Amino acid sequence: MKLTRRTAAAVLATSVALGMAGCAKSDRTSSTSGGSASGSGSASGGTGSDTFTFGAAGAPEVFDPFYASDGETFRVTRQMMQGLLGIKPGTADPEPELAESWEPSKDGLSWTFKLRQGVKFTDGEAFNADAVCYNFDRMFEQNEVAAAGPAEYWAYTMGGFKGGKDASLYKSCEVKDESTVVLNLTRVTSDFPVLLTLDSFSMQSPKAMEAGDANNVAKEGEGFKYPAYSMAPVGTGPYKLEKYDEANKTITLVRNDDYWGDKAKTAKLVFKIIPDESTRRQELEAGSINAYDLPNPVDWKSLTDEGNKVLVRPAFNILYMGLNPEKNAKLKDLRVRKAIYMALNRDQLVASQLPEGAKVATQFMPDTVAGYNTSLQPVKYDPEGAKKLLAEAGATGMTLQFAYPSEVSRPYMPDPQKIHEALAKNLTDIGIKVDVVTKPWNGGYLDGVDNGLFDAWLLGWTGDYNSANNFIGTFFSSDTNDFHTYATDFGKTLTKELRDADGLVDEAERTTAYEALNQKIMEDYLPGLPISHSPPALVVGKGVDGLVASPLTAEMFDTVTVSK
Repeated sequence: MKLTRRTAAAVLATSVALGMAGCAKSDRTSSTSGGSASGSGSASGGTGSDTFTFGAAGAPEVFDPFYASDGETFRVTRQMMQGLLGIKPGTADPEPELAESWEPSKDGLSWTFKLRQGVKFTDGEAFNADAVCYNFDRMFEQNEVAAAGPAEYWAYTMGGFKGGKDASLYKSCEVKDESTVVLNLTRVTSDFPVLLTLDSFSMQSPKAMEAGDANNVAKEGEGFKYPAYSMAPVGTGPYKLEKYDEANKTITLVRNDDYWGDKAKTAKLVFKIIPDESTRRQELEAGSINAYDLPNPVDWKSLTDEGNKVLVRPAFNILYMGLNPEKNAKLKDLRVRKAIYMALNRDQLVASQLPEGAKVATQFMPDTVAGYNTSLQPVKYDPEGAKKLLAEAGATGMTLQFAYPSEVSRPYMPDPQKIHEALAKNLTDIGIKVDVVTKPWNGGYLDGVDNGLFDAWLLGWTGDYNSANNFIGTFFSSDTNDFHTYATDFGKTLTKELRDADGLVDEAERTTAYEALNQKIMEDYLPGLPISHSPPALVVGKGVDGLVASPLTAEMFDTVTVSK
């Protein structure tokens, strides 16, 4: 994804709704946590079968997930915290977690959640409806400092805060009884309740938050000063925080023996912070860590040959070429946009530049999202047809400023320069004069995209959750978006169509609307060019079992065992 809140950590890491909800019911008993496995073994920082050590690319700035915005933090807090909704292992689909079921009102503006009973926070406090409302009101009632920065996920999904000028999706929380709570909204959206799967909306102990002054975020220089609670959060998950050793760059979690579900398979979970990917591989080979994320695709085979397991996640992302018709007026012509698309040899790109399992995209979302249009076929590579379209549009020999980022590798874009070189050559082959621009990912590139400095650029998105609006709504529904659709004759229409689809209460009707919109986006509008979907991976060492790869990189480690 490309949001300011994610970018720094993303570089470091190289990192339904209404219909399902109406009849959502837990398939799980009171003893589940994402899978099962058995075994024993050893790991870094300890000996025996009771420790699993993961090589993390970066250190959390805070341990309160509400103020976090990066995958490395969420990887840790996910093991300690839970939300009302969880994610079904191995998928991007929501499933019951602390809520056993949920149901919307007829108008879709109120949601009733039946809560799991007998659950306690790791400080011994009961999880109940009062705790849920305390959490949501706490999130809503942020000071100006937190609202302007650290509470980014709330701003991104819910909108405004209490007393603020921006409208909020969240309206209020009502306690019906100890195990029943109602969340009231200001409008209908397809993102709710699936957005509650986000780690930032994890339930935390009201007693601990109050004691630790959890909302007291202050400005400190160019950064923020967080309250004591942010380094000692209290959740309901299978692990709890024991120690963060900054000097030795390790985070140690211990098993929550009072956990409501299946107890964690290992007594300790250690995150060893190793920023360099090649060093992480060396530590895996030495046996000082048991696993790490995002191994270089060129290393997958050799890692497997050495006896490790490369777990390839289902692709839940999109690489695209963005286009800016406001900066380059020729891009306002649909024939020019189609010609550029036809010029791209995406089959060759996928085969030569992307990892095994990558595939050519037909639209701006993966095929696991409701609203994906199965009738759409990839635009065929046709350089001669592309030349004809350019000639018809009077754009033969046009110049296109085409940018790519440096100092970054993303799951959907492992080597930006090589991908750019391949696509730029395709454009040159049909007579387009390509003006190559590159800037560091966090040193001007993302700002350049946001400020409309490039005619065309490479970027991508990894979904936050399983919702069509999280993909095409994120890209095109804003009045001012990176694709500058407001500079086209279809921009206002597309924005209205997307907002109308997002507001449909009936799931079947909404899915049909998104399928139709995907077709219109690709055939009638073509505001940008979807390129491909690429599956990221993680690697586990010898003797590691029970880890289920997640397309959202939302792996749980409580099911993992380590044997010698």
